[in-house]
Amino acid sequence: MGLILPRLYVILDPSQIPQRSIEEVCDILLAAGVRLIQYRNKNAPSRTLYEHSAALAGRAEQAGARLIVNDRADIARASGAHGVHVGQDDLPVESARGVVGAGKWVGFSTHNLEQLAAAEVSSADYLAFGPVFATSSKENPDPIVGIEGLRRARATTRKPLVAIGGITLSRVADVLAAGADAVAVISDILKAPDIESRAKQFLEAARTRP
Repeated sequence: MGLILPRLYVILDPSQIPQRSIEEVCDILLAAGVRLIQYRNKNAPSRTLYEHSAALAGRAEQAGARLIVNDRADIARASGAHGVHVGQDDLPVESARGVVGAGKWVGFSTHNLEQLAAAEVSSADYLAFGPVFATSSKENPDPIVGIEGLRRARATTRKPLVAIGGITLSRVADVLAAGADAVAVISDILKAPDIESRAKQFLEAARTRP
């Protein structure tokens, strides 16, 4: 039996919550039932990344959840996080695994079928694929793959597949029906007036997949 991902994967990006602390929002997400969170902060210095990652990893551990650090395998290891997520321009998967240590998850971002096929033979624990829809959370997003692209991705890999990019509550059912094992969400949860309620709605939608 391979890795089974939680259906909802929330990416915690401070740029999406400028008026709130990441610790506060992490606690809200965990209280809602979210069990997989990625900390993504593209602009913070290493010391800040480490301190935040350590704080979030501790909170996740207490809740029986997992905290994944974006990009930085060294920070993931030092902070006690549960894994690292790397992209096409970051450390290769095998190098990241060597840094983060045994027993930790290594996720990898892919944006087309060629990248996905290459990643299939890596040791990545799961693969992210997208953007499925238009997204505002990245400055220079890759081309949209759409639902049909996601279906093709599902046929290309046997690894757990995380759909990412522009996924809103109304799109969860379609994305999961297309073959994704989990949905990665940023804006539609973090920018909601009531983050906890919105996260619970996503969890319910993911539970009632077709």
